[in-house]
Formats: sequence, structure tokens, C-alpha cells
Amino acid sequence: MTFAGVNDLLGYWIFGMWFCDIWIAFDVMCSTASILNLCAISLDRYIHIKDPLRYGRWVTRRVAIGGIVVVWLLAGLISFVPISLDLHRNDDDDQPAFDEVEEHPTCALDITPTYAVVSSCISFYVPCIVMLGIYCRLYCYAQKHVKSIRAVTKLPDTSMAKSFRSKSSRCKPPKPQTKTKPTSPYHVSDHKAAITVGVIMGVFLVCWVPFFCVNIVAAYCKTCISHRAFQVLTWFGYSNSAFNPIIYSIFNTEFREAFKRILTKGARARGNQPSTSECGEFRSVVVQKRNGSMVECNISPRSSADSCQVGMMAQRHRDTIVSAI
Repeated sequence: MTFAGVNDLLGYWIFGMWFCDIWIAFDVMCSTASILNLCAISLDRYIHIKDPLRYGRWVTRRVAIGGIVVVWLLAGLISFVPISLDLHRNDDDDQPAFDEVEEHPTCALDITPTYAVVSSCISFYVPCIVMLGIYCRLYCYAQKHVKSIRAVTKLPDTSMAKSFRSKSSRCKPPKPQTKTKPTSPYHVSDHKAAITVGVIMGVFLVCWVPFFCVNIVAAYCKTCISHRAFQVLTWFGYSNSAFNPIIYSIFNTEFREAFKRILTKGARARGNQPSTSECGEFRSVVVQKRNGSMVECNISPRSSADSCQVGMMAQRHRDTIVSAI
């Protein structure tokens, strides 16, 4: 981005002919890695919501590091290999990416239609379709879990619960019936989940869709897209990398705590606990069978005390599900 900024502001390339292809390769690689990392994050969130009981066993530190390595290797293969072999250039052009006009050299991404389509599909279109599908499924699972938690927030119909209700009714005078909305907190959680998915995908699509559409058009028609318009859309794509840390830290507790640990050089971040531990508490409330049905489990040996806290725990788990998206 630094070299792109200097190139766009000055209007010509000052870093030498040999560095032009290297910069273009790094530009393609970093943009591809950014998008693929977002796709990997969406897959991680999907596993976290779909099967929270096995999430800690499946997504280990080794698996996470392996996923990061695979993302960067794929980004490097789609960028440095074809560019170093000159597969991205037209055969009839000697130096389309580096020309001298009025003694001022320029460096711009000028690629063949084949490379434009293949690289755009691997770098954007396929990950975009995967992300859209995963986040739609993830939102459906979040709604499903919220309904399951809603079903177990009521006190179990046991002798202890009956005595608790009878004592409560004797101690407190009856209140006049008013119109209430008992499920309003769950509707709020559904609304938060929808906002979370909408913001994450909305910002991603707004930043990258225009660039990759124009990228393919410019490969087939050199004069259809102006140079200034291509520069503006390129910086729209760059800006997505600035928005991502803000968006994910706002809507996700785990990312927020991870950023705190990174910025404080490994110090333990204060505040909420990671949602993986909260999912451990969720496991003691609801268990999902293989056929998709939800069953209620024993809270703990202290049944009388825990029965009175089910509502409080469900509130926390409901918020955990929303933040996990």
C-alpha cells in the first residue's frame, strides 16, 4: 500500500523497473491472503456455532497455524508463480506493466483475460460464495440455538421448583396482569445476530465486489475503465483490511481479547472470558443430538441453586452465540 500510494500520488513509478513485478506480485498475494483469511474465519465461526462441544478439540493451535500457512501458500502460488513466469502478460506485449511515457516510468497491473478470470475466482469469487453460504447457515444455527435456550429457561417441573413457586407466591402479592413481551430478549439477540452478519458481509462486499468486477472488464477491454477509476476501486479493496480489525473486535469477544493480548505484549486481557469457556457452560444446559434435536441435561449436582440461575445463564449463552458469529 505504501508503494501504491507513492505511485498514485506522483503519477509515475520511482522504485525501478526490477521492483515493478515484485510489487505487483506482493499486491496480489496480500489482497488474496486477506480475503482467504476472512473465509477461514467464517469457517471457524461456523464450527464454533454448529458443534460447540467439539470445537475445542477440532480447532487447536496446530490446526489454526496450519490454516494460516495454507492461506498464505495459496496466496503466494496465485501471485508469485504466474507473475514470475510472465504468465499474466500478453504475448504480444513486451513490457505492458512498465512503460515510459515522457521519461516518466509507470507501473500498473496489466494482465491477460485468462489470468484475470482465474486469479479473480481463486482470490475472490470462490471465497465470497463460501462466506455467503457459511454465514447464512451460521445465522440459521444461531436462531436454532436461541430457540433451544428459550425452551430451557423455564424452571423444571419438580417438587423443588413447585415449593419455590409456592413460597414466592406467598411472599409476594399478586401483580396485575399486563401486556409483556417475554421473548423480547431473544428477538433482540436475533436482531444482533442479523446486524453482525450484515455488517461483516456488507463491508466485505462493498469493498471488494467493484474492484474484482472492474478487474475482469479491464482485462478484456483496456479502454473501458479509466486509470483513475481503477485506482479508486483498488483503494476501496485496500480499505477492507483497515475495517476488519474494527468490525471483528466490536462484534466478537474472542477477537477483542486476542487484540488486547497482542497490543499488550502477551499480558492477560481483562474483561469477559473467551466464548470457548462460555460454550463449556452452554454444554451443561443443552446438548445437541446427531439427529439435530436438542435435549436438556442436568445443570450440576446443586440442582436447587442452579435451577434458580438458569435464566441468568441462558442470557449469557444467548449473548455468547451472538458474539461467536
